[in-house]
Amino acid sequence: AKMAALSKSIPHSCYEIGHTWDPHCGRAFVHITQGALGESLRIYGTLYLIAAILRKRKLDYYLHKLLPEILQSTSFLTANGSLYIAFFCILRRILGKFYFWTPGFGAALPASYVAILIERKSRRGLLTIYMANLATETLFRMGVSRGTITPLRHGEVLLFCITSALFMFFFRCKDGLKGFTFSALKFIVGKEEIPTHSFAPEATFLRREKKGKHHEEVTQRMNIIAVTKKLVDNVCKHGPRHRCCKHYEDNCISYCIKGFIRMFSVGYLIQCCLRIPSAFRHLFTKPSRLLSLFYNKENFQLGAFLGSFVSIYKGMSCFLRWVRNLDDELHALIAGSLAGVSMMFYKSTTISMYLASKLVEAMYFKGIEAGKVPYFPHADSVIYAVSTAICFQAAVMEVQNLRPSYWKFLLRLTKGRFAVMNRRVLDVFGTEASMHFKDFIPKLDPRYTIEPPELPIGQAWK
Repeated sequence: AKMAALSKSIPHSCYEIGHTWDPHCGRAFVHITQGALGESLRIYGTLYLIAAILRKRKLDYYLHKLLPEILQSTSFLTANGSLYIAFFCILRRILGKFYFWTPGFGAALPASYVAILIERKSRRGLLTIYMANLATETLFRMGVSRGTITPLRHGEVLLFCITSALFMFFFRCKDGLKGFTFSALKFIVGKEEIPTHSFAPEATFLRREKKGKHHEEVTQRMNIIAVTKKLVDNVCKHGPRHRCCKHYEDNCISYCIKGFIRMFSVGYLIQCCLRIPSAFRHLFTKPSRLLSLFYNKENFQLGAFLGSFVSIYKGMSCFLRWVRNLDDELHALIAGSLAGVSMMFYKSTTISMYLASKLVEAMYFKGIEAGKVPYFPHADSVIYAVSTAICFQAAVMEVQNLRPSYWKFLLRLTKGRFAVMNRRVLDVFGTEASMHFKDFIPKLDPRYTIEPPELPIGQAWK
């Protein structure tokens, strides 16, 4: 029955299914372009400006490069939206009817491929990873809704355990990871876990002697904070530390505790910063919302996730060095997989899928470097186009299986017009397209329709 539904076709025009707000394709194209252009400028203008400030760009960048980069990325996103509606109408004209794949996948595939070629090459990889991750999640949800895939309990945690094990192994190997991924992991777990870490213990002892002299000078004015600091330093420095461990300023216990406190604080602050815009929007109407910024459950969950990940990884690495009496890259596989259990504090399919995608990308490029995997030119553009087309197929035919945040983004980009498609007609394909749009019936002008409209409008279009 499902295959029969997929092989069906409907004779309706592009006006009756897609641009129900205007019967003319040209005007509908202009409306979508205008909406997408405004939203794209807002998104990329803010994004690039913040990125430039954080990277401490020089004046020359602001004068000569900032605006062209904003306009190029804006053109890409605008083209993705406007070309979609253009190919939507073109396909209907060519085929003479709508099939299951044409309103979503068919129209979005060429539109996305042309659009990604407009974007800067340096950004294509990142966009491809994001969309491939989103498309995989969408396909998984489609499979679950059809009963072909049975979701695994705590599946996102299991995936994260496998991903973190492999990431940490590559991190420990010489030339295993490069660029941003290596820098991010170095920030999270610390440079002490890198095999090439050249922090000499002699330098530490010299530093301690200098600190000792400084403490002698300020003994007379020592207060509670200084006493506490000295006590903590003594506890940290005098304790069990294996000869293979490179955390020279701490023993193994304090090394793990400090790692937890540091990354818990980072996770807590990240979540606070993410909630600041929504909190300030309600500053005058609901001042109590400002307190929830600091005491929100998610703040502590993200903090616990990052803190426990680091402390478990460091603790297990130290434990394995004590047990085996050597330092080995293979320790990272065990420590990384056990540290992945920390995601129980902050379950996120998005994070798991994204990191898994990044791992596949890293392994693919390592395979190319080793000459074991062929290089495919423009692979990122093709993957982006296919992934975006899958997401658009879901947005048209089965919104219930699309990530809610991406659906909201599509609504912003089209000024809400993605929601006014005539999905009641698309229900014949058996995907419950109108599940979230039961109350919506488009008002159509009978003069421009092939089938009699369910809710005709009485006056002619001007």
